[in-house]
Amino acid sequence: MRYIPSPIPLRFEYVYSATANQSGRMQYHKIKPGHSKLRISRTEFIKAYNDLPIVAINPMQLKGHDAVFQFEFYV
Repeated sequence: MRYIPSPIPLRFEYVYSATANQSGRMQYHKIKPGHSKLRISRTEFIKAYNDLPIVAINPMQLKGHDAVFQFEFYV
């Protein structure tokens, strides 16, 4: 999957990320850029994804791990 960055600067308050740790387990975070990074539950991540207005999505693929799906979304 190719990521094409937007030429327009984005205005967002939070970044939600779903990333795999070294053992392959998913970790979910709510990030306020320049301020904090808070680990959240999978349920809270899914609720944010379904309910908040998403400005952009950034897929992140690990080299050599095609089966691991990670991404960030900006609200």
